[in-house]
Amino acid sequence: MVATPDIIQSTNAPVAASGENRVAVLLMGYGEVESYDDFANCNEQALNLLTAKFAPVPTWVYPPLAKLLAAFDLHEWSHQHGNFISPHNAIFEAQRAGIETHLKDRWGDRVKVFKAFNFCKPFLPEQVLEQVKQEGYDKLLIYPLLVVDSIFTSGIAVEQVNAALTQLADGTDHWVKGMRYIPSFFDAPEYIDLLAHTVEEKIRKDLAVAHLPSQTGIVLMNHGCPHEAKGFTSGIDESQKLYDRVRDKLIQKYPLISVGWLNHDTPLIKWTQPNATLAARNLIDLGATALVFMPIGFATENHETLLDVEHIISGLRRQHPEVTYVQMPCVNDQPEFLAMAAAWADKPIADLLEAEALAVNPSLAAAQAAAVQGHHHGHDHGHHHDHGHHHDHGHHDHGHH
Repeated sequence: MVATPDIIQSTNAPVAASGENRVAVLLMGYGEVESYDDFANCNEQALNLLTAKFAPVPTWVYPPLAKLLAAFDLHEWSHQHGNFISPHNAIFEAQRAGIETHLKDRWGDRVKVFKAFNFCKPFLPEQVLEQVKQEGYDKLLIYPLLVVDSIFTSGIAVEQVNAALTQLADGTDHWVKGMRYIPSFFDAPEYIDLLAHTVEEKIRKDLAVAHLPSQTGIVLMNHGCPHEAKGFTSGIDESQKLYDRVRDKLIQKYPLISVGWLNHDTPLIKWTQPNATLAARNLIDLGATALVFMPIGFATENHETLLDVEHIISGLRRQHPEVTYVQMPCVNDQPEFLAMAAAWADKPIADLLEAEALAVNPSLAAAQAAAVQGHHHGHDHGHHHDHGHHHDHGHHDHGHH
């Protein structure tokens, strides 16, 4: 184990960057293609990773379905939005840089923040982890940032990291000497306060002059979740709790508040309700003359929070032109958000730097599995012939970290 100084924060002098005991923070988002041509390919990867977890859809459907979705999206992108270029990647980079600045102030050169995109070259987890390894970082903090809700979405990040780490393993001595994971910040009080405060400020500045508080509707938008996810945790619980906490901060002043789920309405799948359109209609029925749409389940702008919400608002405007609609941005690279997002990483970083180094021999995994299986097999014969029961049950609760 490498000796670390007792007082970590007192010095800004970079610690000897020998490669021993240095933490790579892997900030994970979806990434978005910036040209339409890459979109079908990206859709196919997304379908493989996401839809496979919850849809009764055979895999041969993915390539044609991806092309079909891309055709719909081309219509949206080019005709309605003048060849929209997503700002997502640029915002995510600003988030990465801002969080890194805060962390380097406290930890010096022992910490570096890398971004990884689930669906976007050249920042796929396997590409980024290869760089992490080359640069000599031996401890890893997996930090999914884009979507607040779900261990389900983060599970995709972990799935890709695991696949990459398997590829990058070195025979008998794994180069990763420590790992931690930040599952979600749905219950972080400062994030909840920031969201509520942002909405209140917007109403005070732009709407209060023309609309009574009881006529000012607020749609708090979460990342849509499927109800059935083949036993995976789908993020509904975290999202619902996040919504409840933000609503509790606002409801005494502004009684008309609804959750609005941004769903990918895939056939055969039951999604969270009400979707944002229905939520808005319900609030208009209750007398809202102004509506604020605030994304709370996404920390970074993306085509869902931009195009989808714009699309929803333009549809509502046709039916209810008398209502004022306000589309709010995600927290993105607001300085307060970057400061809190960096602070959430402090404890896991401290834990990694202080923890005993892991010594993992990947080549033992198969031998261990075989040995355990042999043991169970011998064990079963003397008893009730319940072959297999020791192996299968209770080990499939992926995602409940």
